[in-house]
Amino acid sequence: MPRKYQHTIESLPRIKRMLSEGMTQKEVEDALGLTGYRPVHELLKRERKKEVQGLLKQRGRKPAKTLQEYKYENKRLKMEVELLRDFLSLTGKE
Repeated sequence: MPRKYQHTIESLPRIKRMLSEGMTQKEVEDALGLTGYRPVHELLKRERKKEVQGLLKQRGRKPAKTLQEYKYENKRLKMEVELLRDFLSLTGKE
């Protein structure tokens, strides 16, 4: 079953063009014969929501680390631990 606003989606390019020409949303609704509760406003709101959701869907798994990356991270962490132990021994906290 098609959605109730399907006919307004088909005329979306015309609606955007009319709005860019300076017509109000109410004038566009009257010119195209659209009925319902603020159909142009609701259509534009749905389109903005789709754009935002499209940007948010770029999430996913992190790429797997290679053995070389793990070795580098391990080496870096060992150096960091050694540095912190030296600092603690110099300050007399250990």
